[in-house]
Amino acid sequence: MNRNKGYQGERGRKECDRRERGGTVVRMGLIFLLALVCVYTVKELTKDWQGSAWQGFYNAVRTGREQAVEVTADGGYIKWVDFHAPCEALNAAYELDVETYRDKIQLHWIELLAYEGARTGGSFDSNSARKIRETGEKLKNGETTMEKLTKDMKYYDYYLEAYTAVLGGMVGEFTLDGKHYYGLKAYSPIAKGFDYSHYDDFGSSRSYGYSRPHLGHDMMGQIGTPIIAIESGYVEALGWNQYGGWRIGIRSFDGQRYYYYAHLRQNYPYADGLAEGSVVTAGDVIGYMGHTGYSAKENVNNIKTVHLHWGLQLIFDESQKEGNNEIWIDCYELTKFLYKNRSEVEKVGETREWRRTVQMSDPAAEAYREQKR
Repeated sequence: MNRNKGYQGERGRKECDRRERGGTVVRMGLIFLLALVCVYTVKELTKDWQGSAWQGFYNAVRTGREQAVEVTADGGYIKWVDFHAPCEALNAAYELDVETYRDKIQLHWIELLAYEGARTGGSFDSNSARKIRETGEKLKNGETTMEKLTKDMKYYDYYLEAYTAVLGGMVGEFTLDGKHYYGLKAYSPIAKGFDYSHYDDFGSSRSYGYSRPHLGHDMMGQIGTPIIAIESGYVEALGWNQYGGWRIGIRSFDGQRYYYYAHLRQNYPYADGLAEGSVVTAGDVIGYMGHTGYSAKENVNNIKTVHLHWGLQLIFDESQKEGNNEIWIDCYELTKFLYKNRSEVEKVGETREWRRTVQMSDPAAEAYREQKR
């Protein structure tokens, strides 16, 4: 993630002879005018992100190790989340969760990650996976409990709530072709068998419309690559956006996650029948990769590189959904983690459609459908 850089000017003082006092006054006047211009310029450059989530990131960088908590744990709900758990740490916590699913002491992967996050101030490193496994062994053997480990941790509750918002719908019970499973029920956003490339581009500069950071993750591939619903949810937004082109916004059933899929294919962006309000199950084909966007006119390919932009927005309060208080997280490591679960798809006859080959039943989706009846 790129860090915003603060710039400070330096103002020096010159000792002058009394005979040069008049010249000094003129120079000081010029300096004062220059300072006013600088203040105005900085104000203009930063007006797009003042009070925004990105400003929260800037403030977080300055406050140090426990940055997210110091800036955000006020006002009744979380204002900012820095999520830096690497793929290796996610894997370690996930494997312990699944391994102990039917044991007397079941370990919960989000709790393990939150403990590690609280222990290090969110600064995961190459040792984090090993530390998570060591913690897991102590918990499994009954040497300690999560309650004892976190008793004196000031910010554990914050990390638990924040990481639950990120990962809450990804692991649980589900059914595939009539067989019951427990494990990862979230999917990679790219269908199995379709190549892509990616790198961590979160926070990089974007200039179309106005200067802003990139608050998502780009996955480069071929036009028409099937795009997959990462988590079960309902379609909250569908249609054209001048920045994202043809895009889909899917909200998780608990309301805390908003998945954004952008730059979909020209002329045929969406899976057949998809509409606002549609309920989708994780692993379903929802659309197709393209390079639409950067145009106020609909159905225009103004993006140079064919790719999927997907973003994950966290919502702790509805006031954060749109505007200056949005929270978007870096999805690079999460994308690497989700690679382990890619949805198999097949072409539908001679059409341009693709569909999943193995049907999944997600209790969360079924409960939502039942509630809406």
